[in-house]
Amino acid sequence: MTGLLLVHGGGGSAEGHFGGLTRRLGDRFRYVRGQLPDRTGLGTDEVVDGLVAAADAAGAGTFAVCGYSLGAPLAVRLAVRHPERVTALVLTAPFAYPDHRMRLALSLWRGLHQTGRHRLLAEHLALNGLGDTFLDATDPDRLRAVLSFAPAPPAGTPAHLELAGRIDVREDLGRIAVPTLVVVTAEDPLVSPARQRALAAAIPGARAAELATGHLPFWEDPEGWADTVGAFLTSVAG
Repeated sequence: MTGLLLVHGGGGSAEGHFGGLTRRLGDRFRYVRGQLPDRTGLGTDEVVDGLVAAADAAGAGTFAVCGYSLGAPLAVRLAVRHPERVTALVLTAPFAYPDHRMRLALSLWRGLHQTGRHRLLAEHLALNGLGDTFLDATDPDRLRAVLSFAPAPPAGTPAHLELAGRIDVREDLGRIAVPTLVVVTAEDPLVSPARQRALAAAIPGARAAELATGHLPFWEDPEGWADTVGAFLTSVAG
C-alpha cells in the first residue's frame, strides 16, 4: 500500500487539516500523520527529520507527502533532503518563504494567542483564511455561531508560528525531482494565488490545479480538494 505522509499547517493538526481528506480517500493509502513539534527554535531540517522518523515508526519506507500551508515548504525540504524516501509531492496553499503580509498576519495571530483572546483570534483566522465566495455565501449568523465555538488553538501554535516566520525553501524548489502537484487556493487572502503559481513554476515539471477557495480548502471545498489530491496520487502511482 502506498504511504502518504500528511504535514499539517500552523496552528492545526493532521486530523484537523486532513481528516476530511483521508475519510474521502479511504483505505487507498497508508497514512502517516505527521505532527509538527511544539518546541520553538528547531531548525527546518530537524523538523523534517522528525517527520521522516514518524514515517519510519509507521513502517513506511517510501511515501508521497501531502503538505498544507506551512506543511508545504516542509514537504519541499523533505523531498530534497531525503530524495530516496519521497515518491511524490502535493503542495496545497503553499509558500516558499513568508512575505510581509504573512509576517503581519503571523504577528497578530501570535499576539491574540498569547493574550488568550480566542474569539478574536477565530475572527482573524477567518478573515485571513476564508475566500470571498465562501464568505459571501455563508449566513452571517451561522458564521458567528461557528466562530463562537472554535476550539482553542493547540499548544504547539507558538512553535508553528515561529517556524512559519523564518522558513525559506526557495533554493530547494528547482531541486525537486519527483512528480509534484501544486493545489492553488485561488481566493486565498493569506498566500496570494500569484505567489502559489510562481512556486509551481519554479518546480521542474510540476502540475498545478486550482480550487476556488481561500486558505482553508478543508472547510470550503473538502470534496473538491480530496478528489484533486486523490486523482493526482492515483495517476503517479500507476
